[in-house]
Amino acid sequence: MATNNQAVVEIAQTASKFSSSIVLQAENKYIDVKSILGLFTTLVSGHSYELHVHGPDAEEAKAAMTEIFEKHGLHVTLVSE
Repeated sequence: MATNNQAVVEIAQTASKFSSSIVLQAENKYIDVKSILGLFTTLVSGHSYELHVHGPDAEEAKAAMTEIFEKHGLHVTLVSE
């Protein structure tokens, strides 16, 4: 069961505010979080995800993305590289 549309739209909109690359890893798939279509086909409640953030505003992006995922009850782990 996919998560609600509101979560997908908010996640993509939030990600789009940052110039950093924000990639969601779900099992062996990597999805650009700025892609609404990619999120629709990937985000499923109850799964855990890894978030890879790289770029000039990565710290702000990590904080904002963590907050939005938690708001929608999605479990995400930030990967530091």
